[in-house]
Formats: sequence, structure tokens, C-alpha cells
Amino acid sequence: MKFGAMKPPEAIGGVTVHSIRQNGLVLKKGTLIGAAEVEALAKAGVGEIVVAQLEQGDISEDEAAASIAQAIGGEGVTVERAFTGRSNLFAAAPGVLVVDRAAVDRINRVDEAITLATLPNFKPVVEGEMIATVKIVPFGMPAQLRDEAVSAATREALRIAPYRIRKVGIVSTLLPGLAAKVVEKTLQVTAQRLAPAGAGIVAEKRISHDEKELTAAIAEMFSAGAELVIVFGASAIADRRDVIPAAIERAGGTVEHFGMPVDPGNLMLVGQVNGAPVLGAPGCARSPKENGFDWILMRLLAGLPVTREDITGLGVGGLLMEIVTRPQPRVVSGADSNRNVTAVVLAAGRSSRMGGPNKLLETLHGKPLVRIVAEQALASHAGTVIVVTGHQADKVRAALQGLNVNFVANPDFAAGIASSVKVGIAAVPAEADGAVICLGDMPRVDANLIDRLIDALAPDKGALIAVPAAEGRRGNPVLWSRRFFDELMTLEGDVGARHMIARHAEAVVEVETDGQSAFLDIDTPEALALARG
Repeated sequence: MKFGAMKPPEAIGGVTVHSIRQNGLVLKKGTLIGAAEVEALAKAGVGEIVVAQLEQGDISEDEAAASIAQAIGGEGVTVERAFTGRSNLFAAAPGVLVVDRAAVDRINRVDEAITLATLPNFKPVVEGEMIATVKIVPFGMPAQLRDEAVSAATREALRIAPYRIRKVGIVSTLLPGLAAKVVEKTLQVTAQRLAPAGAGIVAEKRISHDEKELTAAIAEMFSAGAELVIVFGASAIADRRDVIPAAIERAGGTVEHFGMPVDPGNLMLVGQVNGAPVLGAPGCARSPKENGFDWILMRLLAGLPVTREDITGLGVGGLLMEIVTRPQPRVVSGADSNRNVTAVVLAAGRSSRMGGPNKLLETLHGKPLVRIVAEQALASHAGTVIVVTGHQADKVRAALQGLNVNFVANPDFAAGIASSVKVGIAAVPAEADGAVICLGDMPRVDANLIDRLIDALAPDKGALIAVPAAEGRRGNPVLWSRRFFDELMTLEGDVGARHMIARHAEAVVEVETDGQSAFLDIDTPEALALARG
């Protein structure tokens, strides 16, 4: 291929290497030069252009890209028409991408002019998702190089393994202290995991954390039509002789591998009973966030074998994004606890729903609402109490006269509650382990409830957000571990941090309370009358 600067008449048959803009003429990069282009260049006063011209034995970038893409696309793969030296490959159906890495490496090593990039091997994909791209770097290349790349390919270099397992059985073992809500949430999360594969839960059973009962339950799942069984243990698997692996072997099955060099996901167990897969799920599988469990589950749903060698080969890249519930190695020993919690009382709002008066200054049993809230925070085990002021700040301060609280002003209080949360969090002492966000219009929240939230905070056990709950509802105040302070500082608008609680479901611990204290906020005259009545 010729490449370089030429006079326009000599450039016929070549393509422009750079875009040309001169005297009203615009020729884009990659334009094929013909007689009309030569005439236009002459009129524009362009005496020289840089072009690439194919020589005998050369092929265009599009022809080369298309040939290589067609050579590697296997089952379940569609190839897009090549354009500007690029041909993209897409999944024709949902499934798991299987890549022959050796073939990809061979193709990329033929010549620097040829590049092939793919998604990670065994990645679950949806129909229409781009899985690979072939890009030819120069505008043309010797056909011989294309032929070498095609020879280096295999028809199955890229294929989509379709999902084959549709029926899944779930067994949950129970121990005292494991809330029914945890099991229900686990089932919901698992159903969501299975949905992209077209699979669903066909049978579900809850039993004691007992080897004999689990053995019978696994058999019952397969009798109900399950093609794969997942066991969620009330307690993490600690040894090959523990309840879950022992039950699999008691059922006549085998444990293929226990443990996985993927974190989160270390305590994963892969086994089989009568040739059908059985998974002992790690604790992180209760969370919707991607973890090592997903990697194994999706392969099995696609009917792909998962060997001990496959699992032990996951170590490189197996340290996934740091999860908030994992003990933090950067935290000074003894500092990541619940021993020092600050109470932040939000008292900056404009009380727009009250129709005029500042609700925080309205009285209940002879005291302003905000004073009742501040006094209960002071009576709790919270080490410091911070009050965020804004609307009618002087009056709020006067209502709290004599109380040992620290005031911090929010000049942007009109922007909504998020601004007050950020001001309050920014004022929390550096030595605090967490902060309980109290609303100044919730006078039924007492010191006892705040103390119970503080007691529930257990960073070493992954309990990082403590919320009061009653009859399936979650209320206020909410206690946040310091690990969430940076995220709380990103809040915007007139909304709180409720979405963060949903996002970090695995870090939430619920504290049961009555249906009054955690839900009664005085937003309207009617609510105030109800509280007084």
C-alpha cells in the first residue's frame, strides 16, 4: 500500500488520510479520490494531499475486517457489516460468551494492523449486546495478512452458550436469629438473578440447619423438577464436613470444590447429585451486587461445566470492587465500631406544609417539638448532638437555650433536606464512628430507640446502617456508619437517603419498634393535633 503526500491527479483511487477543509471545500477522512474530487481540489487551490492507495495484492480495510469477523463468529453470534475498517460482532441470543483466548491471541499477533477485542470470557450477555470488534488500523493491507488471520481463527473462537437450565430449586436453612425477611429478600434477589437467563424458582423449602433435613430437602427439590439446586445456609460453610457439603454427600452426590479465589464469594461450594448441579451459596449471594456467585451460577445455567481448575483460575481479577460490609483494612484498630456516635438533628426546614408557622417551634406537652427531639438525643448514648439550623435559625436556637448542643448553620436550607444532611455530616467529629440522623419534627423518637440503633451498629459484622422498623415498614431516625459519609455528602435536592438504604441492603439491620415513634412526623396541623390528642 502506498502512503504519503501526492498531487491530486496522482491520488485517484486512493483515500484521504486526513480531513481537508479549504476555501469552502470539505473532504472527510477516508474519502475515495476520483475525478470529481480532483476537480474540486483544484478549484479550492489544494495542490497536495496525503492518501493511502492499494497496490496489487492489497485489500481494503473493510474487506479485511469483514473476513476476520466472519471467521471467528460461531454459534449465537451475528456479524455487522464492516465500515471504516471495523466489523462488530453481537450476541444473537442471551447466554454466556465463550472465548477461545488462544485464537484471539493468535489473530492479534499476526500483524499490528489487525486488532481483535472481546468482552471477558464467560460474561453473561443479552441479545443484541456487542461482544467483540475487529478493527483494521491502516486503510488497506496485504491480502496475505488477512489470510493468516483467518487461518489463525477458529469457527468457535467466539460463541454464545445459550441458557439451558430453566428450573431452579431453593433450600434455605434456618437458625434462631435469622429473620424471615432475610429469607424473603434472598428469594427476591435470586429470582432477579435468574430472570435474564429465562430461569425461575420452581420449588422452595425452609428447614432447620440440619444435615439430615437438608439431605431430604435437596432430594425433594429434584423431585419437584428442579434442574439445579441452590442452598442458602443460615450459617456460612466453614468446612467440607459442615452441614451443606455433608448433606450433598449423604444424598449420594459429590462436592466438586469448596472455596473460591473471588472476594466477595470465597465460601462458595459447587457440588452435584446424580449429575445435577448443587450450589452452596456464599453469604454475598443474598446481595444483588455482582459477586463470585454470579460467575459460577450463570455458567451452570448455560450448561457449561465448572471444574476445579476453572474455579482456581479465577484468582487474577477475583478481587472485586471493595464492598462496604467488608471489614476495612485502612481503619485504625478500634476505630471502626459503635462506641462513638454523633446525633445530627435536622432543624432547618421551612415547614411549608404547616401553612405558616414553623412546626419545630410548635409545642407538645409544653415544649417545642425541636427541644423534645434534642433532649432525647442528649439523653441517649450519642456522644455529641449537632443541630442543623436554617429557617428562623434564631428562634430555633432560642427554643434550645440551655441545652448542650452544637449548632451548625445551613445557608442553603431552601434547597431541601439533602443540604442539611450534608451540613450535619460535615460537622460530625473526626473520631465519630457513625451518625444518627434525627428529624426535628419527630417528638416520639426517644432516647431508648436511639440507643437500640447504636447497639445494633456492628461494622465488624457488616451491620452498617441501623433503621427502626415496624410491620414491614422502615422509619426514622437512621444511623449511618462513617463508611457512608462520603456518599451522604453527594445527596442533592429535597430527598433524603432512602435510596441509599435500598442500594446497600446487605448493610442494613432493622431494629423492631412500635408503629408510632418511628413514623409520626409533625408535617401538618392535623398531625400536630393528632399528637396532642
